[in-house]
Amino acid sequence: MKKTDLAKSDAKKIMNKMAAPGAKGFGGPATPAIDKREQRKRDQALGLVPFAVKLNSELVKQLQALATERGVDINTAVADVLAKGLEG
Repeated sequence: MKKTDLAKSDAKKIMNKMAAPGAKGFGGPATPAIDKREQRKRDQALGLVPFAVKLNSELVKQLQALATERGVDINTAVADVLAKGLEG
């Protein structure tokens, strides 16, 4: 076997270990995969509706900074800013 064939074989072994069911990955605990259908049901139960919008990158940075400062996710920060803006 050539050196490159050995390297390919080793890479395949590693990839198979990573793809194996129950594999935890490298260095961290396994996180359960989020079922999109279940997440959609949870969002609907909370009255949430997906709303895509294109924003200036500077505005997005400000929103991300605000979310980090408040310790909330970006969705909550945007909802708060929109609610305050629509009040008056």
